[in-house]
Amino acid sequence: MPKFKVYKTGNSFFSNKKEAITLFEQRKFGEFKTGKIGYSLFEILYLLDEKKIEVIMGKNKVGFEELIRKNIKKKYVVFKDLREKGYVLKEGLKFGVDFRVYEKEAYREGHAKYLLYIVESTKLDLRDFSAKSRVSHSTNKKLLLAVVDSEEDITYFEVDWKKI
Repeated sequence: MPKFKVYKTGNSFFSNKKEAITLFEQRKFGEFKTGKIGYSLFEILYLLDEKKIEVIMGKNKVGFEELIRKNIKKKYVVFKDLREKGYVLKEGLKFGVDFRVYEKEAYREGHAKYLLYIVESTKLDLRDFSAKSRVSHSTNKKLLLAVVDSEEDITYFEVDWKKI
């Protein structure tokens, strides 16, 4: 598939190109809204990294390094790892987590399997952990913790409730 253009206006990324619609249908990148595909920042970074798109802001082309900031680098590393493992990730702000994680087949049904919380330090705040665990349980999802070390190696922990 040749590169296609994605346009950035404000904080939004979108494309109405045929290739964008095909990519949405085949690999679930973006969300279809009002005749065009809208993308999250992490989807844009991934597609730039994979050399599938060109991002246009105003009259200029914007590259990967210009869009990625240090404070989201570790989140992007996790996003990329899970996408390459076949998962579909969408923003998790509504649930107080970094991402909602869908198994590819379940994305069509609209039910995320995990709520993903990325831990970027060596300490995990127990109140934060407890709150995220309760939200995942009340929404019938599992909490997935991604611990990213200084070398960007990722360790995943699946958290679930057990009735005893």
